[in-house]
Amino acid sequence: MERAQQPLSPPELPASLRAIMEAPYPRFSPAEMARRRAMIAGLMEAAGVDHLLLYGVNRSGNAIQYLTHWPITAEASCVISPGQRDKLFVQYHNHVALARLIASEAQVEWGGDFGIGAAIAELERRGAKKDRVGLIGPIGYRLHAQLSERFGRIADLNAAYMQKRLFKSPEEVDWYRIGAILSDRGLAALRAAIAPGMTERELGAAIEASYLGYGGTNVIHFIGATSMSDPDCCVPRQFPSTRRVQKGDVVFTEISAAFWDYSGQVLRSFTVEAEPTPLYRDLHAAADAAFDAVIAVLREGAKPADVVAASAIIEDAGFTTNDDLVHGYGGGYLPPIIGSKSRPAGKLPDLTFTAGMMVVVQPNVVTRDGKAGVQTGECVLITKTGIERLHNAPRGFARV
Repeated sequence: MERAQQPLSPPELPASLRAIMEAPYPRFSPAEMARRRAMIAGLMEAAGVDHLLLYGVNRSGNAIQYLTHWPITAEASCVISPGQRDKLFVQYHNHVALARLIASEAQVEWGGDFGIGAAIAELERRGAKKDRVGLIGPIGYRLHAQLSERFGRIADLNAAYMQKRLFKSPEEVDWYRIGAILSDRGLAALRAAIAPGMTERELGAAIEASYLGYGGTNVIHFIGATSMSDPDCCVPRQFPSTRRVQKGDVVFTEISAAFWDYSGQVLRSFTVEAEPTPLYRDLHAAADAAFDAVIAVLREGAKPADVVAASAIIEDAGFTTNDDLVHGYGGGYLPPIIGSKSRPAGKLPDLTFTAGMMVVVQPNVVTRDGKAGVQTGECVLITKTGIERLHNAPRGFARV
């Protein structure tokens, strides 16, 4: 008997996004890629460089995927020169064939035994001069020293590039919508799996299983499970433990599943076979109220100080925060990174919210002694008049 085939897209995915998800290897439109190239050309001109080196290693360094579609595996470097075809060097040799398929707009070669060595040779072949080479990517000291030995002062374009990544094009937002849907699937799977006897590891396995079949990949699934009557953690744990869920627990989570490099982020809390205790009821009421107050002030023209002022509900209720209250998202953990009044995340950035930015609003409200806490929130898109939700996961403090 033939096995029933799973559809290539989850049923809740809008029809308008199915072609993206169901492509063998999805791609952005030529117009979108041209927009990105023009942006990079502008950064190069402003920095006074003729050539740009993109670098990534161990899946870190998203500029290569942003400009070539290739998600970095072990190591990759890409040489960009106006008027010339990009040259992408990939490690390992057995990764080259797929890189040529995915990064079809670039010339793809094996980087040999030393990826950046091949890139340096390519820069020399292109006639790169001293003090006229720029860099985007997480390059280490040793590699940077070799690059600067040959090309002098290397212009660091990382900050300028990340500043541009704060703003999402309409095509990018569509891909983030897919990431949000996959993240919501992970949350729904967690809610269904929570039961006495389950370990945090098993809950994580249930989360990932909900989206792996649709091409989703794990970015994070932080999970915390603790007794409401005797809590020992106030924020989801970054690494799961072997602790088993018990009746009377609270389970809170932060989940990001990605479609290629485009992920959502959703945060929720649940009680296990019990109603919230008075303390946890008050913690979550403060978190919900803070979320509502923050999204009420977010719009084009708002400032980080507006967010902090709106979140004063938390301190008024007698609580504080552990995690950052708001942070930029999409292509990294981006500015602005904003804490609460009682737990600031450093100096408030001099930044104005603009339509097209994405942020995660995530009030992790905790007791002042740091013993008990809850988490709620999600990724939203800033518009001219407010915010747009990218997630459809139900809000609230649910009992499971």
